[in-house]
Amino acid sequence: MTDEILLEAEEKMEGAVNAFARDLTGVRTGRASTALVEHIMVDVYGSKMTLIQLANLATPEAQLISITPFDRSTVDPIIKALQQSDIGITPNSDGRVIRLPIPPLTEQRRKEMTKQVHTKTEEARVSVRNIRRHAHDEVKKALKDGEISEDESANGSQEIDRLTQQYIEKIEVMAKEKERELLSV
Repeated sequence: MTDEILLEAEEKMEGAVNAFARDLTGVRTGRASTALVEHIMVDVYGSKMTLIQLANLATPEAQLISITPFDRSTVDPIIKALQQSDIGITPNSDGRVIRLPIPPLTEQRRKEMTKQVHTKTEEARVSVRNIRRHAHDEVKKALKDGEISEDESANGSQEIDRLTQQYIEKIEVMAKEKERELLSV
């Protein structure tokens, strides 16, 4: 019984770490990365679609993201979505290709991005801790229902705490790497 709880908790913690990694790719570092824009929602064809579903994204230069829509009629909605997003970059278009010049980061912007990384890091930690709390509750319930012994309950709780620590450390390492990347560009 505790093995099932542990497996489920570990899967969820892995998911939280993966979601955190995706969030970090959206934090701009001064280098062009398609991850910065690929998940921006664009209102086209009467529904919302992600930018990656509507266009080819490329980084032909270190400071430029190139967006080539599959359908030319989506150029204006894509530009509108880019302007409304929080990336803070003004798109340029020739009617076929949209270019996003990535300006070098100022010291102030670097500090803002670092704060953003701290916020996302704390959100990821909280997510992992919530998974831990839920897993502990499951173990307590199993003990109360007589499905597991006191020893299994204690061992399960220790293992849950070990997993939690392991995944929080992964989050910390990823956050430090992103901070270093932001501050060293």
